[in-house]
Amino acid sequence: MSLLFSSYTLNSPRGSLELANRIVVAPMCQYSANNGEATDWHLMHWGNLLNSGASLFIIEATGVTPEGRITPACLGLWDDRTEAALKDKLSRACKLAPPIPVFIQLAHAGRKASSATPWDGGQLLSTDQGGWETLAPSAIPQLEGERLPHELSKAELKQLIEDFVIAAKRAERIGVDGIELHGAHGYLLHQFLSPIANQRNDEYGGSFENRIRFPLELFAAVRSAYQGVLGIRISASDWIEGGWTPEQTADFAKQLKPLGCNFVHISSGGISPKQKIALGPKYQVPFAKIVKEQSGLPTMTVGLITDPHEAEAILQDGDADLIALARAFLYKPRWGWEAAAALGATVTANERYWRCLPREAQAVFGSVKVGQR
Repeated sequence: MSLLFSSYTLNSPRGSLELANRIVVAPMCQYSANNGEATDWHLMHWGNLLNSGASLFIIEATGVTPEGRITPACLGLWDDRTEAALKDKLSRACKLAPPIPVFIQLAHAGRKASSATPWDGGQLLSTDQGGWETLAPSAIPQLEGERLPHELSKAELKQLIEDFVIAAKRAERIGVDGIELHGAHGYLLHQFLSPIANQRNDEYGGSFENRIRFPLELFAAVRSAYQGVLGIRISASDWIEGGWTPEQTADFAKQLKPLGCNFVHISSGGISPKQKIALGPKYQVPFAKIVKEQSGLPTMTVGLITDPHEAEAILQDGDADLIALARAFLYKPRWGWEAAAALGATVTANERYWRCLPREAQAVFGSVKVGQR
């Protein structure tokens, strides 16, 4: 039997959440919100990916404050207005797809906030362009020549923790099945972890123990307020000399485990334009393997995994527990169906699509006989 299409259980204080297979739609920013509110683009996008054959869908990075957004067009969850918009679009999208769990990624972009959308260059916006003051562990910009971010005070760190807690409570009211905290790709929590961005002189900077302090405090606070499945996405390597390493990621994960962390989602990079990423198929899988083996936490791997047999091999080798795909799903929204056909497995699909399969893939929907309806 295919491991990719075997079930998997994530446990939390609230109970167990069973996933029908090991395929996850990773969070992907759409830069299509209106002042933080989800729009019809999200309704279409989510409905599409909820019909992908994956067993878990994670909503894109969602700012816990207006200043925490990557761009002015990013999704938010900081007040009743953004909560209502997200709930409306998500509930409507879920009605148009087979029932699968939905997580949300709560985020703060830190010094990488206040940026233009990628298709507009992605550069830091001035206030005249609709930008705002950015926040960071230290007054060090992402790019040389950019205006300096505001170095967060201890009082402001406490407020940020409260912002995440409030957003988590809003997410629970919306009805999501789990929360992923964004600690990757050079955003705020990653900025605290990395010595490239964090050069504070207090108890939140300097040593490894100090640099992980704020992310741990924030995770513990969200865990106390939210009893569902809770995990974190981590950049396992800065891909730069003197930066954050896979071994530190594993040590960090080991300290998250007793705090009630239910999974880790292993990515990499994003802290510096000087990074030298060795891109290639499965290039981040070795990082996931290290974290999984050393922490024992359920581990997602992600990054240039596009072939079903490749995904299957990762699981068979024990390098990860779940396979996350992002842009591959944008290019092939039914990747899960193709994987099921390739590996002799089945998926759940909306009955309106039952007649669409080519003859060689007719077993993908199990006992359903394509063309009957």
